[in-house]
Amino acid sequence: MARLGETPSQTVGPFFSIGLSGEGENVLVSDGVAGDRIRLVGRVLDGDGRPVGDALIELWQANSLGRYRHPDDARGELPLDPAFTGFGRAATGFETGEYWFETIKPGPVPDPEGELQAPHLNLIVQARGTLNPLFTRVYFPDEEEANQSDLVLAMVPKDRRETLVAVPEGGEPAVYRFDIHLQGEGQTVFLDI
Repeated sequence: MARLGETPSQTVGPFFSIGLSGEGENVLVSDGVAGDRIRLVGRVLDGDGRPVGDALIELWQANSLGRYRHPDDARGELPLDPAFTGFGRAATGFETGEYWFETIKPGPVPDPEGELQAPHLNLIVQARGTLNPLFTRVYFPDEEEANQSDLVLAMVPKDRRETLVAVPEGGEPAVYRFDIHLQGEGQTVFLDI
């Protein structure tokens, strides 16, 4: 009897926009939100610098006081903000690979050693050709002192840290650009979580 080879694995997508990202899920704030409103914009790019259409970006972050809307964050002295969800999801555009979130600048949260982490956004990226989600962070350029003492950022080689820092574009509310390079030159640092 002849033996057949294994069936090759399939890559993920492109189908994220069909059921995983709904309209308005990229807006984490409503009227009366506490903190400084910001807009995070960017593109997901492949190893050749081409846009990756139909990638899915999930954002999870602390509120302006540094508290997560999560049962494991039991720091009751820091109130939750009813005008802030703490979680968002955005699909990239098919032609452009662009995504955006409307949110607030987060406050610092404690690290495992009890020190404060620099304000940051947590991103999960899923895209064609990736069987497992990719985890990364977005830091802010105007938090230089906090960034220098951040436990996670300190583990990243100095010449690669800029791939985790958003670029300010001005505007009101403040706009920050964070392009995600899946591989190749300037590849975004992804965290092994």
